[in-house]
Amino acid sequence: MPKNVSPDFEGVRFVHIHGGAFVFGGGEAALGEAAWIANGLGVEVISIDYRQPPLHPYPAALEDTVAVWKELIKTQSPNATALFGSSAGGNLTLTTTLKLQQQGLPTPGVLFAGTPATDLKYTSDTWHTLQGLDPLGAREGVIDGTFALYSNGADLAHPLISPVYAEIKDFPPTIFISGTRDLLLSDTVRMHRVLRTANIETDLHIYDGQSHGDYVRGLNYDFPESDDALREIRMFFDKHLN
Repeated sequence: MPKNVSPDFEGVRFVHIHGGAFVFGGGEAALGEAAWIANGLGVEVISIDYRQPPLHPYPAALEDTVAVWKELIKTQSPNATALFGSSAGGNLTLTTTLKLQQQGLPTPGVLFAGTPATDLKYTSDTWHTLQGLDPLGAREGVIDGTFALYSNGADLAHPLISPVYAEIKDFPPTIFISGTRDLLLSDTVRMHRVLRTANIETDLHIYDGQSHGDYVRGLNYDFPESDDALREIRMFFDKHLN
């Protein structure tokens, strides 16, 4: 809860799904990006501490995010509710929305998917071309291991694991953010094109020189690009939430 709620977002709630390659970032560690948005936009944020591998692989996280959503919309208008997250949280933001559609449930009024992992099959270009330029390092090793733990043998091309393969006809307005040195730049760009092909209203913002998730650094540092990212998210959300 921010010290002051912005008049633009009175009666609005944002639901946050944390990143961390599906296996890291739970508990209090989940709160960083949620605090960045809550403070930066002046909005109440609910951050989901979903179950994680190895004890709880796919689809446990999706079951938790959907359960939170179903409980929230008992008292909150879906159209006045946003869903957002970065990296694995960006993946879960998109796949949660797909799961809600499968179940015939109302979907969020707007989405923010920051540098989302949208293709766990490892076919995106920048996993190769930007290797070594992003502090994430490389797909091989730890990241591959976390994806394997999360999927637990399920088909990596399943749309609820890799949303870039979803057949989308309808979807909430979605804003994407990435950077020119982000290993997940291609995952982000490809998902944006999937939505554009389906005539979904969507924005894509790519920051020069930024690595994976750098836009959140404004939580700890004086970082102009972080302020600019908040401005873009505010404008997009303000336009589509009601």
